[in-house]
Amino acid sequence: MTALAALPTDAAAPALPIAFADVLAARDRIAGAVVRTPCLHSRTLSELTGAEIWLKFENLQFTAAYKERGALNKLLSLDAAQRARGVIAASAGNHAQGLAYHARRLGIPVTIVMPRFAPAVKVRQTEGHGATVILYGETFDDAVTHAHIVEAERGLLYVPPYDDALVMAGQGTVALEMLDDVPAIDTLVVPIGGGGLISGMATVAKALNPAMRVIGVQAELYPSMWAKMHGEVARCDGDTLAEGIAVKTPGVLTFQVVKALVDDILLVGERDLERAVSLLLTIEKTVVEGAGAAGLAAILANPQPFRGRTVGLVLCGGNIDTRLLANVLLRDLARAGRLARLRIRLKDRPGQLFEVARVFDRLQVNILEVYHQRVFTTLPAKGLITEIECETRDRDHLDRLIEALRAAGYDVRPVELD
Repeated sequence: MTALAALPTDAAAPALPIAFADVLAARDRIAGAVVRTPCLHSRTLSELTGAEIWLKFENLQFTAAYKERGALNKLLSLDAAQRARGVIAASAGNHAQGLAYHARRLGIPVTIVMPRFAPAVKVRQTEGHGATVILYGETFDDAVTHAHIVEAERGLLYVPPYDDALVMAGQGTVALEMLDDVPAIDTLVVPIGGGGLISGMATVAKALNPAMRVIGVQAELYPSMWAKMHGEVARCDGDTLAEGIAVKTPGVLTFQVVKALVDDILLVGERDLERAVSLLLTIEKTVVEGAGAAGLAAILANPQPFRGRTVGLVLCGGNIDTRLLANVLLRDLARAGRLARLRIRLKDRPGQLFEVARVFDRLQVNILEVYHQRVFTTLPAKGLITEIECETRDRDHLDRLIEALRAAGYDVRPVELD
């Protein structure tokens, strides 16, 4: 039993779907079956942001996401008849894996409905945990609708990914561990999809310290909880890197908790999410998915409110497709000026490319790829466009290369990322 068990409960707080005591009960129920992940200080990220940054590595769970906690807490509440019939869930991936893994451990049949375009890595891993996977619909909400149809047809028990008191309480154990390890944390920054994680964590935070700030983060493309909090209609659409929190309709129960206990919700763009994923890999040497990097993305994009504070960030998941991760890293290098593609206009005569290469050599810039274009161009028949992909040390090094090429008489234009 940790010291947190002796702390006062939130018995005097307004009635909400879950209470502090529910999270304590969940912690005792799931103890030993989920990883007590580390909460570690990041000196480099702290220097970069001006805040004291503590990272909770939920990407180190067996299924690489915090979702195991709530799923297991729910499964352990089932009676023998419910366990025998089996359970069903809709999930973009992490809830699916957590539920499938622990259901197999407990001998409970499990069916998962996933959107047709869920990341392949999450589909494979869910099937690897023994679940029957049904791919249906374009979005998470489509998958939910179909899961309820299958639930009724087969007599299964639906396990929600977030809008359930037992699931919410299980997710709250993340905050219990963080604040047990680092009592000095005064701000929690938590990704929001449907709201299960932030509901559980806010319940704990406000019970232990009512002055603690709890900040939610959503992707700009899916601002569903933010819009509901502001009385607006959310326009949720598009391909976000943070597909784990791409939820069009937040939970009914979770909204009650968020409205009562969460101090603010920030929205983050795709470029900030990409940068955060890249920084966590390069600085902390840890792989996170887009949703897992949302907290850091919010601080990078809005540093002022967090400066001087002790901030706890949840790296809530690490299930990202390797091809997508490689693309994110390369795009980040390009934005930093370390990778570049230069479009250079040449005259179609011998030695031109050799002379250009000499400039690259003189500035010690590594050439990665060379593309010639003679046909599909608006230049005269003797005109020539060459595109050269290269590797530089930093933005200043790239700028000096472009200046040197222009000084040598070449028309040079960098091909920019959006």
